[in-house]
Amino acid sequence: MNTRLHKNFEKQYKKLKSSEKERFKQKIKVFLADEFDPFLNNHPLKGKYQGYRSINITGDLRAIYKRENRERIIFVAIDSHSKFYD
Repeated sequence: MNTRLHKNFEKQYKKLKSSEKERFKQKIKVFLADEFDPFLNNHPLKGKYQGYRSINITGDLRAIYKRENRERIIFVAIDSHSKFYD
């Protein structure tokens, strides 16, 4: 599986604490091995994010992605749960 990072994701990622960046790196390894590992709490989103999916990075931090095709996904955002649902 190929992964790509959207510009928006990259900007948000740069603002994360180093511990949050490390957690993302850990979770992405799990994601690449098994996208639907229960550890990730991978789930589809509704409303303005319909068509996207979310994985848990920390208790409040979420990464949102979309599958572009069978072999490629793009991570579009990473932020706190509350910021996505204001």
